[in-house]
Amino acid sequence: MNASNTLALLPLLLLASSCIVVMLAMAVKRSHALTAALTLIGLAGSFVSIFVAAQDAPRQVTSLLLIDSYALFYMGLIIASTAAVVVLSYSYLARRPVQREEIYLLLLLSTLGCVTLVASVHFVSFLLGLEILSVSLYAMVAYCKDAEQGVEAGIKYLILASASVAFLLMGAALIYADTGSMAFSGIARRAIGTASPILVLAGIALTVTGIGFKLGVVPFHLWTPDVYQGAPAPVTAFVATASKTAMVALLLRFLGPALHYRAVLVLFSLIAIASMCAGNFLAIRQNNVKRILAYSSIAHFGYILVAFQVGTTLAAESVAFYLVAYTVTLLVAFGIVAVLSTTEGDAGDLEDYRGLFWRRPLLAGIFTVALLSLAGIPATMGFLGKFYILAAGAASSAWLLMFFLVITSVAGLFYYLRIVMTLYASPTTDAIPTRRLSAASAVLLSGLAAVLIWFGVYSAPLLNLIHAVMSTMS
Repeated sequence: MNASNTLALLPLLLLASSCIVVMLAMAVKRSHALTAALTLIGLAGSFVSIFVAAQDAPRQVTSLLLIDSYALFYMGLIIASTAAVVVLSYSYLARRPVQREEIYLLLLLSTLGCVTLVASVHFVSFLLGLEILSVSLYAMVAYCKDAEQGVEAGIKYLILASASVAFLLMGAALIYADTGSMAFSGIARRAIGTASPILVLAGIALTVTGIGFKLGVVPFHLWTPDVYQGAPAPVTAFVATASKTAMVALLLRFLGPALHYRAVLVLFSLIAIASMCAGNFLAIRQNNVKRILAYSSIAHFGYILVAFQVGTTLAAESVAFYLVAYTVTLLVAFGIVAVLSTTEGDAGDLEDYRGLFWRRPLLAGIFTVALLSLAGIPATMGFLGKFYILAAGAASSAWLLMFFLVITSVAGLFYYLRIVMTLYASPTTDAIPTRRLSAASAVLLSGLAAVLIWFGVYSAPLLNLIHAVMSTMS
């Protein structure tokens, strides 16, 4: 280690230091406001340090981590997402009869695991970051242990994560047995040969299976809706955005060399088609908003896998833009769920949202923008995200995947518009009361909704940033 490497690792070091500071602060004084403030300060410092680390990027720090523009971009997105979750968590936990401070420590630890994943170029750092992320999420998913289905969701997530790690370890072992290296670059060197190495292909298949459990794509999706429904709304927002963003960023880095093999492309095509179909058509049958968003998440990651067929900078750019749009949209959607939740539980049932416009027009309008973005309606970021995914698919002549993307997107309109219609329907007499929205939550949700529209209409600044970042991807 030297000064340059230390500066490159500054975002990770500040996150780790924030974990220690928050933990010590809780030991000295139990204060919800103080803990949340220290968490936000730590996240802000880590975010600012990204610009310091960028001055010396790209830099390989040992054989485990590569701090380049690609990693720093996703670090910024993940840290910003976590900060939004912290703001949503503060007012959400203030209404719940639970110990409030520990969740901020778990959020910081999970974020540290996420940023480790996006910088990983080695199986050791990959598994280390994954375990830091997963162990924290076990507790976060079951944090409100008295809530209905909370502990069940935590146990199911524990089983899913355990299965994921088992597949990943076996995959890493097979790849190491063939290449003699735990670095992702070992796959690239092996791909130069003309033969199809059985061990490497089997290792890649097992690794993709492990990552598939974390992303919740078909056929590894069965308990994903249960986890989304049982977890606290802010935690669900973190799982749906920051943790999955980290896994996709890692997958792009890991699969760059693996896409030389046609078998890998076929595998991803099948997963993408199955995820798009199952996610959209199963969501139609749901009456719980959190389960609808869970199945929607499965479909959206199927869309993202369409871009993987290209295996070039275009794929990385389209995926990056889509992830930004998806992250902002899901933070808004689950933010609405969080602010409408009561001490009895989350506002999950569709009937809880009936006539929301007539009671809280601002919340209904913000939620409508998020739903339209998820549906891919023009003038939102979601529309441009799908457009760039289609452009990437067209560049690789993946016409079959594009056909399924278009057809399933049309099917998805049904359940998104179903929620929108419920928001503007006549209110019922037994509608859940909507308390006054906190200033921080109001500014956050309004700002995120404005971002969805602004970059949906004028996306040039974001696209230029993504192009500059992804063109240097290693």
